[in-house]
Amino acid sequence: MEVFLFRHGIAIDRLDPRCPADPDRALTEKGRRRTLAAARGIKSLEICPEMILTSPYQRANETADCVLEAFGFGADRVVVTDALLPEADPDEICDEVELLGVDSVLCCGHAPNLDEVIAYLLGAGRDVTALKKAGFAWLRGLRLDAGGAELVALIPPRALRSLDGSRGA
Repeated sequence: MEVFLFRHGIAIDRLDPRCPADPDRALTEKGRRRTLAAARGIKSLEICPEMILTSPYQRANETADCVLEAFGFGADRVVVTDALLPEADPDEICDEVELLGVDSVLCCGHAPNLDEVIAYLLGAGRDVTALKKAGFAWLRGLRLDAGGAELVALIPPRALRSLDGSRGA
C-alpha cells in the first residue's frame, strides 16, 4: 500500500477582508500555478495513484484538480471525504482508504491533519513533519494503522516544482 499526501497550495489569506468562510477559501492564482507545477513534479516521480481523495474544502478540491490535470486523469478518480478536514482524526482517512480497496491513493488535504496522519502511520507519538503548502509525503506500508508504514519521501514544494522544470512558478 502506498499513500501519497499532498497539502493544498497557497490560498486566499484569512486576514484579507474579502476572504470567504474557511471552507470556501480558494487557491490564489500564484497558488494554483505553483500547485500545478508541484503536481507535475509528483508525476515525474513515476507514481500512479489509483484514486485521489480530497477534503471538501475549496482549496483542497482545487489542489486535486491540479493533480488530475498533471496526471491526465478523469474526475472519476476523485472521492471527496470529510476524513481529510483539518481537524479529522488520522485513523478516519486510513479507514476510508482501506474501504476503497486500492493499492495506492493520493490525498489532498490540510495542516494539521496531514502531519498527524504521517505521525500516526509512522507510529510517532507526535507530529514529526510540517508539510508546507503544496508539500508532499510518500508513505509505504503493509497496514494502515499506527506504525504500519514507513516514510519513503518528504518533498518540499520548491523541490517538486524543480522536478517539473517550470520557470517562474
